[in-house]
Amino acid sequence: MLSHRLRSQSGQASVELVAAVPFALLAGLIAWQLVLTGHTAWLCANAARVAARAEAVGRDPGRAARSALPRALERGLSVSRSKSGGVRVSVRVPIVLRRWRAPVSIGAGSSLGGPP
Repeated sequence: MLSHRLRSQSGQASVELVAAVPFALLAGLIAWQLVLTGHTAWLCANAARVAARAEAVGRDPGRAARSALPRALERGLSVSRSKSGGVRVSVRVPIVLRRWRAPVSIGAGSSLGGPP
């Protein structure tokens, strides 16, 4: 009787484990997407600073921003100059599942002041 009860409990634990695996994978994918989003925001801010420096010395800010980004982020890159002399860079956030195109963009702006 006791061995029968132990076997049924171990079977229940196996079923619970199999049911929990998809939720654990989903939580992992969500966490990784948040990491990708944060890393993209950091890279975008860096690209905006590089583009602002390039514009301050008379170079092409779009080319400078592109050089500061990995190739995977260059496709969704948008660089615009503001009237006040700054540069705005926006990049599409990559998605963990690469089949889909990212609907979200992250933007950052930077400007270097002229001489006082």
